[in-house]
Formats: sequence, C-alpha cells, structure tokens
Amino acid sequence: MKVIVLLANGFEECEALVTADVLMRAGAEVQLVSVEDELTVVGTHGIKVVADINISELYSDDMDALVLPGGMPGAQTLADSLRVRALIEKAVRMGIYIGAICAAPFILGRMGLLSGRNIACYPGFEQYMPSAILTGRKVEIDDIFITAQGMGVSLEFGLKIAEMLFGEETSRKIAEQIQKA
Repeated sequence: MKVIVLLANGFEECEALVTADVLMRAGAEVQLVSVEDELTVVGTHGIKVVADINISELYSDDMDALVLPGGMPGAQTLADSLRVRALIEKAVRMGIYIGAICAAPFILGRMGLLSGRNIACYPGFEQYMPSAILTGRKVEIDDIFITAQGMGVSLEFGLKIAEMLFGEETSRKIAEQIQKA
C-alpha cells in the first residue's frame, strides 16, 4: 500500500507526521511529497521536514491513499495548487481513500466533493463546506473521504486510515503497541 502525504509550508506537523508514522507501522510505503519548490518544508511551528520527492516528480498511478494535513497557511497552499487539485481529482476517479484533517477538509469542500457527506473538521472551517454534514465526531468516514477535527486526534485519524487500508485487526494491534488502547 502506498500513501502520499502532501506537505506545504505551514502544515501542522503532528497531523502529517503522526499519521505517516502510524501508516508506516501498518506496513504502508509512505511518501512525503513537497508542494513547495524545495524538498525542505517548514511546519506551522517551525519544524523542518525533508520530503521524499517534489509533487512535480510524483508518479501517482499506484497510490492507495492521499493525506492532506491541515495547519495554516499549509492547507491554503494545498487548496491553491493546481497540481494538488489534479491529484485529488485523480484519487476520486481511482476511488482511493483521501484523508483530510483540521483545516484540510475545506480543500475538498471547495472542490465540491463533500456535498451531503458526513465530515469532521477544525471548528470554524465548516463554513467553507455548507452542504456537508458536520457530525461532531472526532474522525468521520464517508465513502472514500476520511476527515478529522485537528491535531489532537492525529493518532485516531492515522489509525482510521490504517484500518481502512489494512483492516481493523492491524489498526487495533498498532493501537495496542503504542499504548493507545
């Protein structure tokens, strides 16, 4: 299973890296992909992360999941990127899971992908998705879309994506190994 995690300057570090860590523990090949000109991407709290590749070099035909971390201005940069929007559209056509946490669900909402869908997002961002259904749950799944409230539920978000890709047993075992359960 190949998971692509998109990184833009101002991304929320925990939302990207905790999710990547959980998915790697599950057995996924995780690719950190910079949407910036450089491979080094700076998170919203100043932590520098070196991505594996640039989005311009990405071969996405074999992706099994796409992860959009929140954080500002990172989520806005993702939303403004033509390459990111094309990648999301491709993921939708392929029917692969798209995880969006915190502010990032607004990217999907802005693209019209969450109309009538159950979602979770950071409080205040639901205004950008008026036709979505905010359930109040920390993590929500509706078809291929996995959304989550924010940094505080990064672990649950990662475990839910792991469950969808590898099964409930794998997700439960990871939770036990990291003392979550």
